[in-house]
Amino acid sequence: MKLTPAVLFCSFAVTVHGAERMLTFEKDVRPLLKTHCTHCHGEEEKPKGGVDLRLRRFMDLKLDGGKHVIVAGKPSQSELVRLIKSGEMPKKGKPMSEEELAIIEQWIAQGAKTARPEPLALAPGPLISDDDREYWAFQPVKRPAVPSNVNTKQVRTPVDAFLLKSMADKGLSFAPEADRRTLIRRVTLDLTGLLPTPEDVESFVNDKSPLAYEQLVERLLASKNYGERWARHWLDVVGYADSNGYSEADSVRPQAWRFRDYVIRAMNSDKPWDEFIQEQLAGDELAGATHADFQQAVLDPHRTDQLIATAFLRMAPDGTGDKPDDEKLAKNQVIAEQMKVMTSSLMAMTVACAQCHDHRYDPITQADYYRLRAVFDPAYNWETWRTPAQRLYSLYTPEERAKAAEIEKQAQVIRAEATTMSKKFLDEIFEVEIKKVPEAEQAAFRIARDTPKDKHTPEQKVLIKKYPSALATYSLNLYDQKKQDLVDAKVAEANKLRETKPKEGFVMALMEVKGTAPATKLFNRGDHDQPKQTLTPGELSILASPQIEPFKPVPLSSGSSGRRLAYAQWLTSGQHPLTARVLVNRFWLNHMGRGIVNTPGDFGRQGELPTHPALLDYLADEFVKSGWKLKSLHRLIMLSSAYRQSSVNDASLHADPENKLYARFKLRRIDAETLRDSLLAVTGTLVQTSYGPPSGIGRDPQGRVVTGIDKGTITLNKVDPGGADDFRRSIYVQVRRSKPVTVLDTFDAPIMTPNCELRAQTTVAPQSLLLMNDTFVLDSSSRLADRLEAAAPGNRVEQIKRAWELLFGKPATQPDVARGIAYLDQQTKALADYHHGIQHAKGVVPNPPQEAMASLCQILCSSNRFLYVE
Repeated sequence: MKLTPAVLFCSFAVTVHGAERMLTFEKDVRPLLKTHCTHCHGEEEKPKGGVDLRLRRFMDLKLDGGKHVIVAGKPSQSELVRLIKSGEMPKKGKPMSEEELAIIEQWIAQGAKTARPEPLALAPGPLISDDDREYWAFQPVKRPAVPSNVNTKQVRTPVDAFLLKSMADKGLSFAPEADRRTLIRRVTLDLTGLLPTPEDVESFVNDKSPLAYEQLVERLLASKNYGERWARHWLDVVGYADSNGYSEADSVRPQAWRFRDYVIRAMNSDKPWDEFIQEQLAGDELAGATHADFQQAVLDPHRTDQLIATAFLRMAPDGTGDKPDDEKLAKNQVIAEQMKVMTSSLMAMTVACAQCHDHRYDPITQADYYRLRAVFDPAYNWETWRTPAQRLYSLYTPEERAKAAEIEKQAQVIRAEATTMSKKFLDEIFEVEIKKVPEAEQAAFRIARDTPKDKHTPEQKVLIKKYPSALATYSLNLYDQKKQDLVDAKVAEANKLRETKPKEGFVMALMEVKGTAPATKLFNRGDHDQPKQTLTPGELSILASPQIEPFKPVPLSSGSSGRRLAYAQWLTSGQHPLTARVLVNRFWLNHMGRGIVNTPGDFGRQGELPTHPALLDYLADEFVKSGWKLKSLHRLIMLSSAYRQSSVNDASLHADPENKLYARFKLRRIDAETLRDSLLAVTGTLVQTSYGPPSGIGRDPQGRVVTGIDKGTITLNKVDPGGADDFRRSIYVQVRRSKPVTVLDTFDAPIMTPNCELRAQTTVAPQSLLLMNDTFVLDSSSRLADRLEAAAPGNRVEQIKRAWELLFGKPATQPDVARGIAYLDQQTKALADYHHGIQHAKGVVPNPPQEAMASLCQILCSSNRFLYVE
């Protein structure tokens, strides 16, 4: 169970010496009242019942009937306690727990003390207290000294010194270094998401160089697979998807893949993260582009990348192009969801909780929420909304556009010739067919034929209906197929010419309309139909700094507001207390399996406190001082003794079961994409083609979502093979919010609603059932068996040894081989008996020995030894 700060306060209300800890209003009671009470009793202009609970001295109020809100030293006579205990208060929201009420009662019994003098007056609205301002996450990052009083023999990087200092209090130290086979498997999976090849394993194991490990890390950082692996982490956080979500339509985003490719390229090139973030928040402003002027802009590859990057702000679910029931709600929901993505990914604050009212736990007001929204409103502007299709921008150069226009002009001439030809043929046919109409009606019929259809008189309609075959204004093929073929050939000529146009790509981007900056209103209770006061753009009040307040947009000649660029520059200035901390915490989590703050999307009071605050600040400061380069941080972490240690440390397991002190490497299961990609790799079928549109997916007759060409209908599920695209890495497979790929979904790949701050890691029955029955696993096992047979035909011992090397990176022991042979013998006999008793379809030739090997491969692929990283 996760303990809230309030419960923790209750737990430690008695000191280690047994004496009762003196509680204070600011530290112990105000957070509880803010959570449950002050929304009605203090934050509104007129507190309910005249009771304001924001300050201790306001609680001396005498109520109607002579009772007091609180009576210092006498909780039983305090009306506040009675109302809470009886359940009368709070009237809305979650009831106060017994533990929380006990804190209030104890505080009153101790005399209802404050930690410091209170202000004489307080304006209506939320209160940001001194305790709020002193909260760790809002303090500037300060580089701590590296601890020196530790076992220097175990210190490879400063990371080790910080961790060893914390371990000393528990009498712990690092586990022994992992063996080389374990290390190369760990590092390769960590940096590339793929298993090391047997050849790579043996090369590393036999490398006598004292820098063998460092060289391994460098080789993997330089691999293109590195970018594909680490881009996945960021795509989780930003909520990447190839569909719009929001409604059942879940329409496709055909150009989202360009953002995915941008992230992969950024990772591989080690793009500085300050630049990376600025491009994602304000790439259009950096490129000098606005909505109306974009098509006339001349873009170089760098500026194009900057525009592609702004798809970060387009990743939230957006059903506004799918005819939602409530269009106003849908538009504002896009903005709200994108605000959640932005603030959780870059600030790790639950700012979204302040959309409808002041935040219940953190010092974030509703006004703060809308001030921050005002930074982004010029690009969204819900009252002059642009749907997803209206936010696609052509990548044509002026030369390509001119060439395409010239080709289209020529094609239209040919198409006009086809139309003229068809009319000529039909007119000729008409002169024949009109003779079949009685002579007395022919003149009227001619007039009816020449009259536009929408201007036919009732008499003309009757006449045409009487002699329909004589009309001859369409369906030339019904009269003369040879003449229709001549017309079709002309149309085909025009279409073939159109195919020579330069291929037109599109960018899914966010841009502002030049010179347009709408007023941002605070929505009462978050309802867009209840706008209140106008708010100017700005940072959260708790983070206000002379660098950002008063808010000053960057002046831009393009006509864009410059608000987002100003905010992005503040976030990446190195002075923002959250951005660098949040980023390095995520990087650390992805390496070590646990964050220093283990709630990576919530650094607020409902999140966990940092286990090693000094280390977090050191990493954040080092990251900024190293030019915001991620690969430098990789080296700092991965070259440490902490990262290289074994996952086995009995003392650590006993004293620190959650491994908060990092005295052992965290044993963890490979994630969904690594599972699928590794199975493809060991079978020799993985296609390493990078970049480009995603591989398609569809639902097969069994209801599973698999890769392939979707041929399904409303009543039929069908997927045709997609060729090589079916075997690409998982990062290149289409991400459909309403249709997650079964093998990935089962192993906890996230569904983006709107993003994923921390992946779940479950161990549930459907995972075992999938490994037993899913066609992807069964087919992979058969392909692996075929690969083993090709490598060592008929030699089962060598095949088993090779399977161990491919899957586990280790040689099979003699008992491993013996058990494998025994299983193959037993399974081969059982399969032979099975095949003997059934009639096979024509052309099907059973092969019990090979089927048995495929069964063994399936067992090995389902084993913990394969599924877990040590």
